[in-house]
Amino acid sequence: EVQLVESGGGLVQPGGSLRLSCAASGFTFSGNDMSWVRQAPGKGLEWVSVINSGGSRTYYADSLKGRFAISRDNAKNTLYLQMNNLTTDDTALYYCGRSSSGDRGKGTQVTVSP
Repeated sequence: EVQLVESGGGLVQPGGSLRLSCAASGFTFSGNDMSWVRQAPGKGLEWVSVINSGGSRTYYADSLKGRFAISRDNAKNTLYLQMNNLTTDDTALYYCGRSSSGDRGKGTQVTVSP
């Protein structure tokens, strides 16, 4: 059974940072491209970033370039998202997902508020 469990969300002030983690199991993590998506209150899903299976290639939504960094540790079956200089617009439920199948976790809430 595929399991994706996000963690690391929380309440942070504007300008702050958070590092999200996603623990994966039930599939060959090192063989899969992985993604982060988010959903802000009252809005649809927004694609955030993707990383290839080996971790050598990363892509970001244009609006997030320079502030977010995706990475992975295949030895630990874990995906990460480092988020810096957060703004209130980054408030959302953040999900990790397996790109090939659309599997997603239940998400971790990030709230950016003064």
